[in-house]
Amino acid sequence: RYCLQLLRQDAPGASVEVRVPPYGAAQVIPGPAHTRGTPPAVIEMSPEMWLKIATGADTYVDALSRGDISASGQRTDLTAWLPIWPLP
Repeated sequence: RYCLQLLRQDAPGASVEVRVPPYGAAQVIPGPAHTRGTPPAVIEMSPEMWLKIATGADTYVDALSRGDISASGQRTDLTAWLPIWPLP
């Protein structure tokens, strides 16, 4: 959850919802916000994948191309904000 909080700080907004079930979700990235129901842009992944891309152990683009991340809608490219907490 802490890495999701850091992403929310780095990419404030509400046009994309990043979901890491069952641990959390964050609305991020500037743009049109939604107020009810499913947001127009959703990114979803496993907790393990989230930690890998958040720490730089894997890249968003590679994980997306392998199908380890589900992304639908506009503005679903997180590469500008990742990794959040690079490991040495």
